[in-house]
Order: sequence, then structure tokens, then C-alpha cells
Amino acid sequence: MQSKRWLLPEGVQEMVPPESWRLEAARRELLDLYWRWGFDLIRPPLIEYLDSLLTGAGHELDLQTFKLTDQLNGRMMGVRSDMTTQATRIDAHRLQAVGPARYCYIGSILRTRPEEPGGSRSPLQVGVEKFGDAHIDSDLEIVSLMLETLDLMGVDNACLDLGHVAIYRRLVELARIPDDLEPQLFDIVQRKSRPDLDRLRTSDRLDATSHARLARLIELNGEPSVLEHARAELGGIDDTIDAAIGRLDDMVSLLASHYPQIPLFLDLAELRGYRYKTGLLYAAFAPGLGRELARGGRYDEVGASFGRARPATGFSADLNLLAALGRFEGEERRRGIHAPAGSDPELLARVRQLRAAGERVIVATPGEDTGIAPHCDRVLDYSEGRWHVRPFEPRG
Repeated sequence: MQSKRWLLPEGVQEMVPPESWRLEAARRELLDLYWRWGFDLIRPPLIEYLDSLLTGAGHELDLQTFKLTDQLNGRMMGVRSDMTTQATRIDAHRLQAVGPARYCYIGSILRTRPEEPGGSRSPLQVGVEKFGDAHIDSDLEIVSLMLETLDLMGVDNACLDLGHVAIYRRLVELARIPDDLEPQLFDIVQRKSRPDLDRLRTSDRLDATSHARLARLIELNGEPSVLEHARAELGGIDDTIDAAIGRLDDMVSLLASHYPQIPLFLDLAELRGYRYKTGLLYAAFAPGLGRELARGGRYDEVGASFGRARPATGFSADLNLLAALGRFEGEERRRGIHAPAGSDPELLARVRQLRAAGERVIVATPGEDTGIAPHCDRVLDYSEGRWHVRPFEPRG
């Protein structure tokens, strides 16, 4: 039987040139973008103890986390499947910033299963988080940076999906949903399944008022004008719901001013990150793609699990996916210079000089007789007492 030792696990990818260079150029340019916006780079560890990694926001990630035992002390560790919780811990303990703090990160994560059929289990996660400010301007800052990220990556057909998790959460609280019913109801609302919702009513597991409100909620999606219907159908029920609808309205107005070219879609029953998100939700989509390009939202007070509750908002994306879908080219790299093998001091000095100037110089292997090295369009030749770079001219 032929050996298949070279096969990678399902959902795990590797990158080779020239795509690996293209991805690295994207990483560098994104970090420069975030730096210009005032975000500081953090590099969370690849593994942590589970009681830290799955704290607060991390509880949702339990099934997505590969677990292993620390051979030094027997404690359970996990390989990170998302970096948001790690950023929260760093803000709460390592940096303890006073006032607003901005962080960015790029790194590999690992998941036990892909988020969608045929998807990756090893995304290259890029993201930003802002702590210490509950004002809507901070949400706008994060959404703006998410859109700027897509623009830099050459994704020019994105639309923006907005929601607010507090509306559903408050309706559930007012309905006094029992603990055993809540997961089923959550799934029904996520699927927007009116027949399943109706069955809860006919089986007396949901009272008439709560049924009517939730039935309205799952239909509140579409153009920004849907907020008018939300006010008419859910307004006045509770101050929290009114505030959430108002927050969405404010964000729609701000985005219309800052990014009038971006199509907006509202879905008041969208519950991404429901277990730990507390406010506005935002995600970017592209036509024909059945998953988000990027997603984020507000998760105030999650840091309380680390002993320091702070307002927080952020977004993340898979850089591998953005690079595959976008038209990012980066700065065009010049091809290399082929240099002969040898120990001539003047040759060695010239090679060092060229490399210091940013050139790619590939020195021939001694005894090599295969012509110019791959990826080279120039050669280093000795003539008139000096080493000169000249264009490669293949002999016909």
C-alpha cells in the first residue's frame, strides 16, 4: 500500500510560495494599518490552561478547543481557538490600562471542527479589540477598521449586517423561559423557524404574549427601514429593548455618513456570540459566500471573569479567507539577482550591499551548471574591474 504520510489532517492547510509571500505582505500591511489607527500589537500564547482559556467569552469555545495535559504538573491546557478571551485577560492582568486601550493581533488558531462544511480548522486569525469605552463611537471605530481591513485586502463587494443581542435576551427574560427550553428556543430563533415557534405555543410551553413578540422578532430583518417596524412592534415593551433599537438607529446613521457606499442589512434575530456578547453585533458578507468575511460585536463586562470588568468591542477575521477572496497584491516584489559562487571579497561585499539595499540575491551553488536561478531576472557579472548588475539575456 502506498504511504500517505504526507497527507494533512482534514481542514488543516499549508501555504507555499508565491501565496505564502502574498499572505505575509498582507499581514505586514494590516499591522501597519492598525498601528496608524493607534492599536498596539499583542501576541497571546498558543496554549493556555483551560480555566483561563475558557473563562467568560471562552465558554462557548469549549467544544472547539483541542485539550491536552501539561506533563509538568498534570493540569489541563487548551490550544487557542479564538484570541478574544486572551486579549481580555491581557488587558485585565498584564497591562491594566487606565482608560481606553486598543489591541490588535494576528496568529494561527486551531479548532476541533470547521465552522462550516469544508471550512478550515486552522484559520489565521486577525483582529482588533478596544477596551474601556462604552460610547457608540468605539463601536463605529471597530466597524470602520473592519471595513478598512476588507478594503486593504481587495474585498470591494462587501455588505454589512447589523444586529443587537440585547433585544432577544430581554424578551427571553420577560417571558421567564425555563432553562430546559432556552436552548431549543435559541435554535428556533436562529433558524427563524415560525412553525417550530408556533408548536411551542400550541404545546403551552410559550405564552401568547411571548410567542407574539418572538414571532415579530424573527421577521425583523432587511433594509434599515426595518427599525421603524421594530419600534412599532416591539417599542415600549421595555427600556432595554428601546435602547437597543435606538443604538442600532444611531449606528445606521453614523455608517451612512462615514461609509455611504456600503450596503446595510439589519437582522434583529441574529445572535452570533449570544452567550457573551452584550450589545451591537456586526458582520461583513460578500455576495455568494455562505459565511462571514469578518464579524464582531460588543462584549461589555466579560473581563469581570478576570477580576476587571470593562466595556469592550472588537472584530476578527480569517486572513487566509480574505487573501483567497480578495484582490490583495501588496507591493510588487522585484525578481532576484543571480550571483556566481565564489569567495572574492569584492563579490561578497557587492552581494551584501545589494541585500542591504533591499534586493533579493541568490548565490549559485558551487559546481552548479543549470543557468540562472529561478525567480531571477538579473545577473551579477564582473567586467571592467567591477561587479555589475545587468538584465538577464537568455541565449537563443
